[in-house]
Amino acid sequence: MIDFLQFIIDQKTEIITQTFEHIYLTLISLFIAIIIGVTIGIIISEKRKLSSPVISLVNVVQTIPSLALLGFMIPILGIGKVPAIAALFLYALLPIVRNTFAGIDGVDEAVIEAGKGMGMTHKQVLFNIKLPIALPVIFAGIRTASVINVGVATLSALIGAGGLGEFIFKGIQLNNSNMILAGAIPASLLALAFDFGLGKLTKLRSRQLIRLSLVAAVFTIVIVASFVLVDGLKNKTRFVGGFPSEFIEREDGLRGLFSKYNFEMDYIELEIGLMYKALNEKEVDVISGFSTDGRIMEFGFYSLEDDESYFPPYYAAPFVRREVLNRYPFIEDILEQIIIDDSTMTALNYQVDILKRTPEEVALQYLENKNLLNIHSKNKFSTSGVIKVGSKAFTESYILSNIISILIEYQSDLTVERLFGFGGTKLLMEAMKNDEIDIYPEYTGTALLLMLQPEQRIIDSLEFDRRSVFNYVSKESARRFNFILLNELGFNNTFALMVRKEFAEKNNLKTISDLSERAQN
Repeated sequence: MIDFLQFIIDQKTEIITQTFEHIYLTLISLFIAIIIGVTIGIIISEKRKLSSPVISLVNVVQTIPSLALLGFMIPILGIGKVPAIAALFLYALLPIVRNTFAGIDGVDEAVIEAGKGMGMTHKQVLFNIKLPIALPVIFAGIRTASVINVGVATLSALIGAGGLGEFIFKGIQLNNSNMILAGAIPASLLALAFDFGLGKLTKLRSRQLIRLSLVAAVFTIVIVASFVLVDGLKNKTRFVGGFPSEFIEREDGLRGLFSKYNFEMDYIELEIGLMYKALNEKEVDVISGFSTDGRIMEFGFYSLEDDESYFPPYYAAPFVRREVLNRYPFIEDILEQIIIDDSTMTALNYQVDILKRTPEEVALQYLENKNLLNIHSKNKFSTSGVIKVGSKAFTESYILSNIISILIEYQSDLTVERLFGFGGTKLLMEAMKNDEIDIYPEYTGTALLLMLQPEQRIIDSLEFDRRSVFNYVSKESARRFNFILLNELGFNNTFALMVRKEFAEKNNLKTISDLSERAQN
């Protein structure tokens, strides 16, 4: 608790900034959704034949996963606050449209007929009878929409829109509970505040609501104008980067890179899959990728040379819990058969990322092509049991974990339980420590800097030599965690800064040093 309070004190400025960004995203999208949603609800209540198809249409939006919807927005609206607001607006429509229609439709016909009998026009009946009576139901929809928007707005951080999701996703990647809570608690309080405040509004009279709505509209405009002004006053560097949260925070990530090459540039936080799309759509200029990523080939990206040797070697190798390896020593013999070079791994990633094959299909075909499913088919290791294989949440890790799983299943009597898609190294570490995962593919550089975190003098002594790094990681992982690092799989998937080829040619970029020189000019 003390650590959390200290974290809040240390990060108070960032928490306040992200909270205001979250309120901004929620208010703007909700305000637009109220105007359009109530209008649509009124129209379909007057033209009932339209009600079913219109409600079905806005209902379809709710079935689209939030992250997928944000991804669809990038080619249309780019990245940042605009696509985030558009997505939040779409999610807020359904409860507002549906409740507006239901509220008006539920007005007693006798009351409507009484109004007509008093000589009221159709418009007067709508605004003086139907809408005032329907107002509590309409506001119930708005309250629901506000709570939905506060929750979904956390995902906006993945496309560079800011908000409290930045803390939440960084905390998940880094297994930092304080960071997660610093984003989750304010987001929960905002949802409760919106729900409570809108609940109080339902008790006001129509005229009071109209006046308050005008004040809210002016307040919203002021918020929009203030954010636009602040963005305009920021000092912009020449280039803009887009990086995932783990790369931004980890020791071998962005901050160390800036220090090593003595430069800085503006950047936004992006989800890994959306990061490549953002670069391809020219929404950012530089991203951090992986040297064996298949999307490099597809999109024609150019990897800048790490001329100062900042990034360590990242050779893939399986980690196994010592207890599991002692129980099933033949696992090491099985996995020693996996040998993948850089070009092969790039091709496997390409098949998943670009050709849209599943990681399991690609893994199975690779093993069949290498004749690894036939060698021991008549001489399986006969010991039975269950082994749990994990993976991180990116293409290459899925492929490698499937290769490991299929090979163990085929060449032994072990049953493999697949637990794929962990959000980062530290989460997998905790799962391994708690016996929830038995084996997963890791990278030597990641294990060195993120898992073991040695002193700088030790890092300097290793000189990022492939064999030295492997030996150190192998020894220390076994000593500290009882994790056994098996033989390397053969390829080196190091970090790389990537740009579009035409961008590299235009700015004469070949190395990260070139980027450093030109970023501030």
